[in-house]
Amino acid sequence: MYSYNDFDRAFLAERNAQFRAQVERRIDGSLTEDEFKPLRLMNGLYLQLHAYMLRVAIPYGTLNGAQMRQLAHIAERWDKGYGHFTTRQNIQYNWPKLRDVPDMLDALAVVGMHAIQTSGNTIRNVTADHFAGAAADEIADPRPVAELLRQWSTDHPEFQFLPRKFKIAVTGSPNDRAVTKAHDIGLRMVRNAAGEAGFEVIVGGGLGRTPMVGKVLRDFLPQADLLPYVEAIVSVYNLLGRRDNKYKARIKITVHENGLQKIRELVEARFTQIRPEFSGVDQKMLKAIEAQFAAPEFHTGSIAPFKAGYHEDPVFRSWADTNLTAHRNPDYSIVSISLKSQGETPGDATSDQMRVMAELAEEFAHNELRISHEQNVILPHVHKSHLPAIHARLKETGLATANIGLISDIIACPGMDYCALATARSIPVAQKIATRFDELKFEHEIGELKIKISGCINACGHHHVGHIGILGLDRAGVENYQITLGGDGTETAAIGERAGPGFAYDEIVPAIERLIDTYLDLRTDSSETFLQTYRRLGLRPFKAALYPETKAHAA
Repeated sequence: MYSYNDFDRAFLAERNAQFRAQVERRIDGSLTEDEFKPLRLMNGLYLQLHAYMLRVAIPYGTLNGAQMRQLAHIAERWDKGYGHFTTRQNIQYNWPKLRDVPDMLDALAVVGMHAIQTSGNTIRNVTADHFAGAAADEIADPRPVAELLRQWSTDHPEFQFLPRKFKIAVTGSPNDRAVTKAHDIGLRMVRNAAGEAGFEVIVGGGLGRTPMVGKVLRDFLPQADLLPYVEAIVSVYNLLGRRDNKYKARIKITVHENGLQKIRELVEARFTQIRPEFSGVDQKMLKAIEAQFAAPEFHTGSIAPFKAGYHEDPVFRSWADTNLTAHRNPDYSIVSISLKSQGETPGDATSDQMRVMAELAEEFAHNELRISHEQNVILPHVHKSHLPAIHARLKETGLATANIGLISDIIACPGMDYCALATARSIPVAQKIATRFDELKFEHEIGELKIKISGCINACGHHHVGHIGILGLDRAGVENYQITLGGDGTETAAIGERAGPGFAYDEIVPAIERLIDTYLDLRTDSSETFLQTYRRLGLRPFKAALYPETKAHAA
């Protein structure tokens, strides 16, 4: 993984010292809150419903044991002993005191971390496939490209005050685990007819109040042209993007209003203009970065302990069946650690849990961890012989829930429990759904199912691309939950279809239960997933299950 050099360290030290002085001026009253707001947002500091919130970048979701241990220390020293991992592969601290934030940033800098560009109308934390560098289906590790984009975008003088925030996602696999089609720019590694690796460039995706699936701007872009081409896209958006209405300022609206063909012509013209200015310097930087992402030296040895545990221990077998993914080395597995224990807050991890994950990474996983956009933690490189020991350690700290990809593996934003923008609660709904289906004991019978919950129209919980999406709204002071069905965040991306009127807080779990009962009755066999059944039959039978009174009245 990338290690900071002298320039990086000096840059962070200067930024942190600058912000420390700004915080002191806010505390002594020299700056009003309105004057302080743009300064704090440049450093990832929000003012939430009850307190400040610090959002820390975990670029492309990659960190090592020392960094995870430092996140645990920060949570314990300056917050309430836990952190919240987000759908942007960040971590948020929800209770810092303003006077402590500069110390938190200095503590992050010690381990090569920061909170820059986790807010504001700039290029945000670049995200990537959380299985990058390990997945069996991968063409190449996309993280060196993501790091190149991070370095290029950080404090880029032209792109610090874009019309709106700007998000880039990268994947090196044909199976899209990075939700690239819901980003302002999505980059999917592909091969051309000659077998050369390059990128399919997707533009104009996004969720929020106007959800759109991104459109392909270029079918194949050589990797050598990536940085100037991305710069061309952002340059065109910076000039064309609307600034008169923040709800129409994202690039998805720019593409929609101008048409894909016009955007393509403008981007190609700008690319032709600026391509010579790069003169290969970006490729030299990329080569240096790639060397830091070399694969670890994989161990050899018997996997007999794994086979024995799998056959002899049904609890371990259940965990292995759901939480392990094929690694490109057949003697290894990718381990997904669930932060979704039934009844707990999705994405939260205590300081003790973070320390355990740091120790496991250092002892068993070549000192690598990943944060997924699904709010879980990944050990990307684990020799199968170590899996029983890892499972035993995870059980001791409540991290061995065997539910990855199942109904209780719910994505949820903080909602009205924390967020000043939220119009409804998200966390309690997720907890109630997970608890209910754990009580029913047929979570594994249901199989793959992605539920995503947002507490407002901004869609931080990605509800639009959930197989079942839940959007919490305020209706005359009362929480009301809309359901969407058939969403998909993969390479076959789709925006979910609204089922009908919303449900009250105490009605939403029974409504989800009716959906699941209907799915189990209608599927062809146990191998057909909820999404496949929905795509085969459409909305009608599920809508009838959600609104039985309407069905009876119509009859």
